[in-house]
Amino acid sequence: MQSNSHPQNITKGLLWATLASELWGISGTVLQYISQNLAIPATWFLSVRTLSAGIVLLIIGAIIEGKRIFAIFIDWKLVGWLIAYSLFGLMANLYTFYMSVQKGNAAAATILQYLSPLFIVLGGLVILRRPMRSDLIAFAISLVGLFLAITKGNIHELSIPMDALIWGILSGVTAACYVVLPRKIVEEHSPIVVLGWGMLISGVLFNIWHPVWVDAPQLNFKLVSSLAVVVIVGTILAFSVLLYSLNFAPSAVISIVDAVQPVVTFILSVIFLHVKLSWIEVLGSALIILAIYVLQHFREGNVEENI
Repeated sequence: MQSNSHPQNITKGLLWATLASELWGISGTVLQYISQNLAIPATWFLSVRTLSAGIVLLIIGAIIEGKRIFAIFIDWKLVGWLIAYSLFGLMANLYTFYMSVQKGNAAAATILQYLSPLFIVLGGLVILRRPMRSDLIAFAISLVGLFLAITKGNIHELSIPMDALIWGILSGVTAACYVVLPRKIVEEHSPIVVLGWGMLISGVLFNIWHPVWVDAPQLNFKLVSSLAVVVIVGTILAFSVLLYSLNFAPSAVISIVDAVQPVVTFILSVIFLHVKLSWIEVLGSALIILAIYVLQHFREGNVEENI
């Protein structure tokens, strides 16, 4: 742990974490192309994405951990948490984010999902304790930013469809579940194994809902390559790189560079998908990113003390 505090190690960790956020930003932009230009049904796409990612991640986990990848099933309480994580974290988050992108755009969906740390803190405030001053500041900044991002400063106008807004807010809530639910499991088992089993269980459940062989779209180079980018770049590579970054810097520091993801998605959406954004929307999105930074920066000391 002491080696993590070395400035060179922290810089290396931040660089790797930045790369992970960039990979997620690229994946989000490709996801918009799939959902809108290729008109792929959400349930079929998610069946393919989760099942394939789960299989690959568990193969990687087996190479690293060996037979220990099955140790998670010894404790039935952890199995319960794993199922809850798969259903209410992974499945719910992937579906709501996809629908938000399909109904709106990847830039707006990413910003709305980026509100997840605020939902985590809000849940803690309601259940556990009084808010810190930094919490209230972060909430105020984020609300102003959200208002500007979704209305362009005009309360009578929405910059994205209402259904895209609702799906986006739900993706933020479910992203909070995605972070909170697996914490007890990750304390005892490798994160890559937990994600692998979570993805596999989600993949099985998605396939019960919509099997990959039912109403499958016609495969072509654009679809296959786009799917490969989302599964490999946005799921397997991004998460693996983020895990690697934790070898050099603590998670509280790493989490600050999450702001790179929406920035990358914004830039790529404007360049390649010709998404038009006004300066007010950009300002609102920047305020939301600032709010999360304030929240995480002032909570860093508290988190380490609680641990």
